[in-house]
Amino acid sequence: MGRIDYYHEQNAPKATRIVPAVSAVIRNEQQILLQQRSDNGKWALPGGNVDCGESVLEAIKREIREETGLEIIVDRISGVYSDPNHIIAYTDGEIRQQFSICFAAESTGGLLHKSDESLAVSWVHIDKLDDYDIHPAQRVRIDDALQDRKSAFIR
Repeated sequence: MGRIDYYHEQNAPKATRIVPAVSAVIRNEQQILLQQRSDNGKWALPGGNVDCGESVLEAIKREIREETGLEIIVDRISGVYSDPNHIIAYTDGEIRQQFSICFAAESTGGLLHKSDESLAVSWVHIDKLDDYDIHPAQRVRIDDALQDRKSAFIR
């Protein structure tokens, strides 16, 4: 299923849902883990929706394992993102407002691989982030996490 992200665009459709989601900035010294999404081709943080019956901590660990093959330990929440001007329209007709909790995390093991939801998974040096097609809303999460604040951003 494809998607179009609208970010502060006047022509964006009106959201009809908010779905809790999680993502993680996983650091390895001066690199972070990114995936190239199969639904829009853009580079993004790994993550996904929170399923009924699981906590956000269980959801982020599951999503990272499914999408990258890695096991993680969560350091902290780096930010909570609910910008009503970030609208995601899916080809199945669903239109949702962004709502994501982003974590700062470290890999504790596993074997890196891509999933059906990604075209590629790669460690990217933080100095090379501008070379990647990263959606502005994703870049905000990355930049916030890289500040290493003790308290979370709420945007």
